[in-house]
Amino acid sequence: MGSIAAEKPHLVCMPFPAQGHVKPMMQLAKLLHSRGFFITFVNNEFNHRRLIRNKGPDAVKGSADFQFETIPDGMPPSDENATQSITGLLYYTKKHSPIPLRHLIEKLNSTEGVPPVSCILSDGIMCFAIKVAQELGIPDVQFWTASTCGLMAYLQFGELVKRDIFPLKDVSYLSNGYMNTHLDWIPGMKDMRIKDLPSFVRCTDPDDIAFNRWLEEGEDNLKADAIIFNTFSEFEQEVLDALAPISPRTYCVGPLSLLWKSIPQSETKAIESSLWNENTECLNWLDKQKPNSVVYVNYGSIAVMTDANLKEFAWGLANSGHPFLWIVRADLVMGGSAIFPEEFFEVIKDRGMIVSWCPQDQVLKHPSVGVFLTHSGWNSTIEGICGGVSMLCWPFFAEQQVNCRYACTTWGIGMEIDSKVTREEVKQLVKEMLEGEKGNKMREKALDWKKKAEASVVEGGSSFSDFNRLAEDLMQLCLNGKYLG
Repeated sequence: MGSIAAEKPHLVCMPFPAQGHVKPMMQLAKLLHSRGFFITFVNNEFNHRRLIRNKGPDAVKGSADFQFETIPDGMPPSDENATQSITGLLYYTKKHSPIPLRHLIEKLNSTEGVPPVSCILSDGIMCFAIKVAQELGIPDVQFWTASTCGLMAYLQFGELVKRDIFPLKDVSYLSNGYMNTHLDWIPGMKDMRIKDLPSFVRCTDPDDIAFNRWLEEGEDNLKADAIIFNTFSEFEQEVLDALAPISPRTYCVGPLSLLWKSIPQSETKAIESSLWNENTECLNWLDKQKPNSVVYVNYGSIAVMTDANLKEFAWGLANSGHPFLWIVRADLVMGGSAIFPEEFFEVIKDRGMIVSWCPQDQVLKHPSVGVFLTHSGWNSTIEGICGGVSMLCWPFFAEQQVNCRYACTTWGIGMEIDSKVTREEVKQLVKEMLEGEKGNKMREKALDWKKKAEASVVEGGSSFSDFNRLAEDLMQLCLNGKYLG
């Protein structure tokens, strides 16, 4: 490697090993690379193999000052074509990844032509990196890839225990109306119920791995030198204001899916981050549809459902009378493949398209898409905002419940589908969103948020300014090991 690259401040970027975390971390890494940082992007071995298998070896080739490394996650062997268990990753990464991360940084520090590691930029649920950084005498900055309101919700987990809300007394509390209890004490968050908190609260086990990991991760984020959010301040202002007194330095640099496009074309900008092969034929199909007429359906890279759920969604979409583009992953259905009855294809043959994956940001910006049926993951939510698309929300787990609640209340862009989904409900909600007065108002609101998101990432905008501040502060942090101002 050249001497110029060896003199750059060196960031080790480590996402949580799931698609919804890898993608925004890659966008942020590319942005920081464009501002003069040497980047080492760290995937787990499973995702590294998957990238090579699906995208070819060039997907992890990098460049002279943007390189890829891997560390093990300790997970038991699993299907190489399926998404790894998130609960398993939460447990095993915390237990098995700290030592490999430390060894990796020590290796990088002794590699000729590579600058010494200046700072770890770690995912907000990989907080073990904070301890590793402290042991090595370097800073750690956390990148919270979920919503800010999601982080604030996780920060209440300790309070839920103190108030005897968690664990639930027994499973009847899930269905006896208790989950509708309103919570009026969460800083910066209004109209919240127990059911709107991250899914891990729906548990009777006080030692639940996921609940306790997220309790620790939320609090540990506050120990980092700084926290970066993939949001724009206007979108989550009340929560950001409430977080300010208890958090370290914060930067709102989202939507990253808009901001990173300001990078000039380069070899680095073309680096892939999608773990899935994307079908682009669906864009040609969308070109043939009427404006604001299509239901785009995607439950993300992790959510799963029962075969009964699948069929209720299928017939609800078919009976709505509207065209739809549906992303059906090979592992979408629990314990098997997605199998549709033949008569379903007969009904939808002129107005339905089903593919395994797609370039979602392009789909959501297509003028024919009128509503987004989503699991309310943060990437999907923020990309929906960038496309100006209203949402039908069917949250699956984690802080998706929080995002759903905000979409349906604070942001005014969505309606929730009951967890016990029925075809009639899907049909009626689709028709309301595409034909009704409420749906029209939500589309107008979504377009308003789109304008605000776009304004935030141009010169003078809040996220544009925050990213410039982040780049300058990170440079100072890397050179001096601490903030000077």
